[in-house]
Amino acid sequence: MSENVHKYRVLIVASHPVQYAAPLFRLMAKHPQLDIQVAYCSLQGVKAGFDAGFGVEVAWDIPLLDGYPWVKVENNSPKPKLGSFFGLINLGLWNLISKDNFDAVIVYTGYNYFSFWIAAVAVKLKVSKFLLSTDASVLEPRDKKRWKRWLKNMLLPRIFQLADIVMVTSTLGKQMVHSLGIPEHNIALTPYTVDNDRWISEANQVDVKAVRKQWDISESASVLLFCAKLQHWKRPHDVLRAFAQANVQNSYLIFAGEGPLRAELEVETDSLGLIDRVKFLGFVNQSHLSSIYRSADLFVLSSDYEPFGLVVNEAMLCGCPVIVSDQVGSRYDLVKHGKTGYVYPCGDIEALAKILQEVLPDHECLQKMGTAATQWMDSWSPHVYIEAIIKALEKSTSGI
Repeated sequence: MSENVHKYRVLIVASHPVQYAAPLFRLMAKHPQLDIQVAYCSLQGVKAGFDAGFGVEVAWDIPLLDGYPWVKVENNSPKPKLGSFFGLINLGLWNLISKDNFDAVIVYTGYNYFSFWIAAVAVKLKVSKFLLSTDASVLEPRDKKRWKRWLKNMLLPRIFQLADIVMVTSTLGKQMVHSLGIPEHNIALTPYTVDNDRWISEANQVDVKAVRKQWDISESASVLLFCAKLQHWKRPHDVLRAFAQANVQNSYLIFAGEGPLRAELEVETDSLGLIDRVKFLGFVNQSHLSSIYRSADLFVLSSDYEPFGLVVNEAMLCGCPVIVSDQVGSRYDLVKHGKTGYVYPCGDIEALAKILQEVLPDHECLQKMGTAATQWMDSWSPHVYIEAIIKALEKSTSGI
């Protein structure tokens, strides 16, 4: 590395280990311009635990803490819990930030945690650079309550103004933050990514014939995949109904995921007479997902609330073209209509069924789109993410 290249010492504050973030931290730890330290407010997720979204006990089967420096900061909350404002009260963040000479602090812990505010105040008093990361792409809350949108409109500009740089994960996120009055030079697009190399490598090793045999589905059949928690905002019923309406010959629908709607979906599948053509795989862990994506012909994400949707990244990296609703945040950056996938109006079952009727039987078209999808992901990779982080650090420390 050139003597003139500055090496940034960066503290990363994260609520807990996440399967998507760990590969990025490993790459950042190896980068010649970065000297990182990850501070976790909780280690939830490292060991097996009940996941309320899936409705089952989950233990991620990929390493979450290997390959980068990290420390667990004691949680002083009387009721430790993710998803609760006072569930994370990590007082040790104050000393960690105040006593060490970090060039910048990147906070991935959301403002809806007390620990976020501990970190924010400590950074400001230390006069270090404060980079705030958000994956939001819309102001509309998931439960559609108007008072929450009103509150966001009032509070978010003030919160984002605390940061030297607001890091957003999508183009739609950048537009949202800018709409709140944050100048463009204070916003950095840091692409929301997964471990591209791992997904492509694993997908290339999949024995599609063997996987299809496990599903009791022939190689010549057309397979539509839904892979997400079976929650109401994911709208899995839309996919089932559109699949039934499309009625494509020799086609199957695979549901990969668990959640509270599974029983309803199974009952409706039976009532539609599709019990032999719809398969429920249940929860599928990370190391097995590539075989699911690779063995499907088309992936659909029908959510009415989806700030980004990293499952879209995963499917495309595995050569599976995608259909997403117009409420999925990744649609703008990843889904090129008719090239890497399709976008349809959320909740419009007829529009979704029409796309399925047109494309699901066309294996040649699907294969071409799958190849284009994987190629497109070169522009949306961990390496692009890290270079964006470095540019954000350069911008924040130069005062531009």
